[in-house]
Amino acid sequence: MITSVHWQQRVGSQRDWVWRGWQTRYTYFRAPQATQEELATPVLLLHGFGASIGHWRHNLEVIGQHHTVYALDMLGFGASRKASANYKVDLWVDQVYEFWQTFIRQPVVLVGNSIGSLVCLAAAAAHPEMVKGIAMINLPDFSLREEALPSWLRPIVTTVEGLVASPIVLKSLFYVVRRPPIVRKWVGLAYATPAAVTAELVEILTGPAQDRGAAATFSALFKAMTSAEFGPRVKTVLPTLNMPLLLMWGRQDRMIPPQLARQFVTLNSNLELVEIDNAGHCPQDECPEQVNQVLLDWLAAKCTNTKDTRASSLSATT
Repeated sequence: MITSVHWQQRVGSQRDWVWRGWQTRYTYFRAPQATQEELATPVLLLHGFGASIGHWRHNLEVIGQHHTVYALDMLGFGASRKASANYKVDLWVDQVYEFWQTFIRQPVVLVGNSIGSLVCLAAAAAHPEMVKGIAMINLPDFSLREEALPSWLRPIVTTVEGLVASPIVLKSLFYVVRRPPIVRKWVGLAYATPAAVTAELVEILTGPAQDRGAAATFSALFKAMTSAEFGPRVKTVLPTLNMPLLLMWGRQDRMIPPQLARQFVTLNSNLELVEIDNAGHCPQDECPEQVNQVLLDWLAAKCTNTKDTRASSLSATT
């Protein structure tokens, strides 16, 4: 998608919100008044690892034509504080829930990519009153890493990870991997279409790495992701959800095999699977027109509010 308008001007009305003493960033598009009167369900977008609000730059305005839509930089990412915190999915679930309590206060559809989709899943399980439905894009399950390793190999892998995850090693690694040429190479592994790895995308991904505390946060996040406590087991949580569920998956994902999506769909009869061709780990960025249409059609069919909706969406103007 080619445009001369800088991405910062395409992601809506950005605001800062202080959460538990930490500065965090969010943005929103208000739905047109006529759509609000139709009680269209609000939508909250959650990015993946290393990404931010900017990763939704091709989606926010399109969705905002039909729904009031918010996007949140989870703590540690984007323009949110690179805080010294116990990073795990539950922390971001708390952030999402308290954001919802502050700004939305009516059932919302959560939409996430990668780790963001895992946060959606966990938030729906922890706070069902908040969630009208969830749409997940390339959903990881960190618990499967343990299952995939032979029992004799697990202690070896744990030892190696412990060495690599030392603060000195990780901070040294961080100053290498945050360089734009390196970022462009590893993003190329996540994308199926080389042309989608633009200078704008590299800017979005590398900008937050210059923030104060970014190296320490990278170290904390890396260590957290190798822990069994990082996030929920998808195969345990997914069958418990009784709400509309959508799973989109790039068929050319080299980071999480698409076969996993076909396993997930057997766990809950509410789950609809849509596979996106010519897309890798981030279909919302590689194939935004297709993802936007799939999402809007699903929202219209499955997640329309009724006239007895308990509250109207609050304006996020502060």
